[in-house]
Amino acid sequence: MARDGTTRSLDNIDLASLRDPAGIFELVEVVGNGTYGQVYKGRHVKTGQLAAIKVMDVTEEEEDEIKLEINMLRSYSHHRNIATYYGAFVRKSPAGQDDQLWLVMEYCGAGSVTDLVKKTKGNSLKEDWIAYICREVLRGLLHLHSHHVIHRDIKGQNVLLTENAEVKLVDFGVSAQLDRTIGRRNTFIGTPYWMAPEVIACDENADSTYDYRSDLWSLGITALEMAEGAPRLRGSCRLWRAAW
Repeated sequence: MARDGTTRSLDNIDLASLRDPAGIFELVEVVGNGTYGQVYKGRHVKTGQLAAIKVMDVTEEEEDEIKLEINMLRSYSHHRNIATYYGAFVRKSPAGQDDQLWLVMEYCGAGSVTDLVKKTKGNSLKEDWIAYICREVLRGLLHLHSHHVIHRDIKGQNVLLTENAEVKLVDFGVSAQLDRTIGRRNTFIGTPYWMAPEVIACDENADSTYDYRSDLWSLGITALEMAEGAPRLRGSCRLWRAAW
């Protein structure tokens, strides 16, 4: 069973049977950090095509979480607003050391929304850019929510841009599959500044629950991040007052 009680069967994913990436993909440079590992700019050895490669240790404690992320990517990444999943590989390590999992995905050469904000004069994007990015993120979320999936970590760092200004959601390390009948979660997980109040409440009250709408709150905080340069607790308070 995965960290947050996910009951989906992951037995059909055999990490030991995955191919070694040697001779197929190579790492070029570190470009960021994912939920459970570093993200590299990588290259397909034969074609030279660039890819984003998340590298993480395969530990017994996190094996189910790793399988869950692979399952999420291969099931739901076929959408224009989600970075395409290319495949998973395992690099074997010497005895006594953890093997490395390589998750290979579409490379978004323009970086994250957070990077864009930091590089923009005044640390603030124009309103039409904010509207465009929010619209594209909403399209990606609609795809996920229609399949009963909550992303649970929407923030500027997890919204990437291609060189053609396409908007792509990434990092499904803490995503969750909702039960089709109940449709709610009760796990405190995500990034606090962007976290919806009902998710925060789960840290103190075991009876608290939330659903896919928590992603919409996180997108609202991301919009404030794009407009003001940072998520800021006062942004959360402002949205809280509007919501309640």
